[in-house]
Amino acid sequence: MRVVLAEDSVLLREGLVRLLEEIGTEVCAAVGDGVELLKAVDEHLPDLLITDVRMPPAHRDEGLKAALQVRAKYPAVAVLVLSQYVELSYAGELLAGATTGAGLGYLLKDRVARFEDFSDAVHRIAAGATVIDPEVVGALLANRGATDPIRKLSPREAQVLELMAQGLTNAGIAKTLVVSGGAVEKHISAIFMKLGLHQSSDDHRRVLAVLHFLQKRG
Repeated sequence: MRVVLAEDSVLLREGLVRLLEEIGTEVCAAVGDGVELLKAVDEHLPDLLITDVRMPPAHRDEGLKAALQVRAKYPAVAVLVLSQYVELSYAGELLAGATTGAGLGYLLKDRVARFEDFSDAVHRIAAGATVIDPEVVGALLANRGATDPIRKLSPREAQVLELMAQGLTNAGIAKTLVVSGGAVEKHISAIFMKLGLHQSSDDHRRVLAVLHFLQKRG
């Protein structure tokens, strides 16, 4: 797996390079701002771009904006955005295009320190999954309006959707909840029905369910 990394903190960038190499990736370029990020992606066409949300010069959302440009220009490049804090609008903006192209992820930087979690997320995103940090998912669940269709879900269905948003497969959900694969499939079918997601490929509907979860809040 070939990776372009963008992080303005030199110490964190060097640490991420070492970590990524430990989990078996090739870091083609490690840069410190959005302009260099775009140049590196053009030059190397990596399998995965990893970038901080906040980058020079303004340290607002330059990294996110650059990631969205990469997504539009190179939809086959998977994208993982890292953030210091839970920023729901950034997660929604990034994942709005998740129904097309390669995998997408939004993780808090604390997750990087958890080697197994980070390694698992990187490989799942590179393989095409949509992965959202559990803390972001929890914040989204706590921020639902009374009329939101998500409120139609049973507590177990909400749990299943939460784990779907974290990028778990059916088998992973079954293991986490200690239920059968058939029970997970039943819950997912109910989620699709209650959210009005009509027949199409299950992979496509999974992403749509997660996007519904992300975008219909308040």
